[in-house]
Amino acid sequence: MGTVRLFLLLVLVMVATTRGDRYHPEKNAQNSQQLQRNPDAFNTAERTPEFWKNSAKAGIETRLKDIRNDKLARNVIMFLGDGMSIPTLMAARTLKGQRQNRTGEETELFFETFPSVGLSKTYCLDKQIPDSACTATAYLAGIKNNYETVGVDGRVQRGDCLASADKSTHLDSIAAWALDDGRDAGIVTTTRVTHASPSGTYARSAHRDWESDANVTQAGFTTDVCPDIAMQLITTSPGNKFKVILGGGRREFIPNTFTDEEGRTGHREDGRNLIEEWKNYKTSRGVSNEYVWNRSQLMSLRNSPPEYLLGLFKSSHLPYNLQADKATDPTLAELTEVAINSLSRNEKGYFLFVEGGRTDHAHHDNWAQMALDETLEFDLAIEKAVEMVGDDTLIVVTADHAHVMAINGYTKRGGDILGPSDDLGGDNVPYMTLSYTNGPGARPHVDGNRVDVTKEDFMDLEWRSHADVFLEWETHGGDDVAVMAWGPHHHLFTGVYEQSHIPFRMAYAACIGPGLHADACSSASLLHPLSLLYAIVLAALYHTAQW
Repeated sequence: MGTVRLFLLLVLVMVATTRGDRYHPEKNAQNSQQLQRNPDAFNTAERTPEFWKNSAKAGIETRLKDIRNDKLARNVIMFLGDGMSIPTLMAARTLKGQRQNRTGEETELFFETFPSVGLSKTYCLDKQIPDSACTATAYLAGIKNNYETVGVDGRVQRGDCLASADKSTHLDSIAAWALDDGRDAGIVTTTRVTHASPSGTYARSAHRDWESDANVTQAGFTTDVCPDIAMQLITTSPGNKFKVILGGGRREFIPNTFTDEEGRTGHREDGRNLIEEWKNYKTSRGVSNEYVWNRSQLMSLRNSPPEYLLGLFKSSHLPYNLQADKATDPTLAELTEVAINSLSRNEKGYFLFVEGGRTDHAHHDNWAQMALDETLEFDLAIEKAVEMVGDDTLIVVTADHAHVMAINGYTKRGGDILGPSDDLGGDNVPYMTLSYTNGPGARPHVDGNRVDVTKEDFMDLEWRSHADVFLEWETHGGDDVAVMAWGPHHHLFTGVYEQSHIPFRMAYAACIGPGLHADACSSASLLHPLSLLYAIVLAALYHTAQW
């Protein structure tokens, strides 16, 4: 028996040394010569050591040019990619490059070129893996709170209306801090404007789902005690002071007896039309205002927006970019452009919140292609913003939480990020490079065997990537998420830190809100350049008069 065991051991060693080690096996590869089948996929120079040495040198030179910016931030724009996990970033940049007929892995998203990068920890006060409401409270109000609650502190549990009615639990967001300083504020989103992420700028609610009065009454409460989120946006501070509100969600603002411009009925049971109330209130105050519901109306105001602008472009969320009607549905970049044009008129500055919200929704459906495309649209909006603003604007890009999409297998360089892995499973059945640990894409095994999903039309927009555990909706992930910053005090956003630190760091750079402020906040350097010039001229005239 000893001789047999020794022989088997030698065989195993020979297999391991000829076919790779147990952690990086070659035996399941569909074609071990994959790299050779497309030799032109690579930049020829990449095969030389000099290419990578020069790449490193260029990276150092770029970093040296990113001089620490200690200016003060007159404007702050926060871009929130809902569900934009780090694997999502890698897959999206690869897709971007492959759409440009490149291998893709080496591509950069625009915001990945920002000089400062950090990681934030995303857990809720009571949950290891968060939702978009508790995270919104963290990155907008600076306080960790409980799952599915927004704008209230940790004393309020999900659904506890009476606890949330106690005003001592209410929190102010960085949007409110900006307004208190005389700056303007606005929100842009591809979701409903009453959805969890944007509501973090203005709402205080024991449940993120209380978007209209119908949701509150269904939960057994009244809006007299716990006003719904749509009502708070239109009738209470700080939402009623926002100069720009652009997104979806018309249904939360109109009665269930009323049909909107696209033939959809509202959700409200109280008979109130909050859109009309918004218009009437602004008009009564003598300020210019417009309500728009389609792209052409929005773009007609592109260069001359009114003082107050409300745009609700769909009954619920805006459509995915790949399914949008380009004639009627605005892009996130277009929404961002109009918002910046509007808010830039305030010489003191502004705070703008921009959410690319549907990356999250696509991940929940295991629609990887849709999720990556939404991330690329988000990137275009950030690029548009940088084109429009100056170096007195701090831009922070982050995500609220991760998702459970994984990038797996040993696919060749330049392999289709949306396609099959080059490896086979231990059962000799192919699998995709992108998959999920849970969600609706799970397929039941047939006769104990996995389904070969590569035989399906995996380029269909609504094809679901395969998942391990079946759930009606895929869950969030508990990973840290990236934070990228550009502009004044961008260096504050490096390191690993609590998500709740983010608004205080933005406020530090902008001299608003509670907490620490930059040393220069008390000096004239915060003034708008024209105001500063005016002050200098006055000082000179005064000095001349004294002589």
